[in-house]
Amino acid sequence: MAVTGPDFIALQVRDLDKAAAFYEERLGLTRAPASPPGAVVFTTSPVAFAVREPLPGVDLDGVPQPGVGVALWLHADDAQQLHDSLVAAGVRMVQPPVPTPFGLTFTLLDLDGYAITIHDKR
Repeated sequence: MAVTGPDFIALQVRDLDKAAAFYEERLGLTRAPASPPGAVVFTTSPVAFAVREPLPGVDLDGVPQPGVGVALWLHADDAQQLHDSLVAAGVRMVQPPVPTPFGLTFTLLDLDGYAITIHDKR
């Protein structure tokens, strides 16, 4: 028996409704038709992505930046256009757009402080 790879990624967030709205309205993700209690799942591929309420014992206010040490990358059709719309909306940026082997990439901070890298090469 072996692990075959990532199959589901979820970020634990302070405010589920606000986090879901951020990923929907700012990043353009679409909610899946059904989600388990305490979570919002999006129709991403090839791996499902969700935001969820913290698990028991997780205190997001007790950490300086959630997810430090984890690199989470999401694909966009047009990274520059998305970057520009996020900057105009006041979303915090960690790294401006730069050309890389993965296309144009930039890194933002979501509402909870997770660093999310966006790239546009398939």
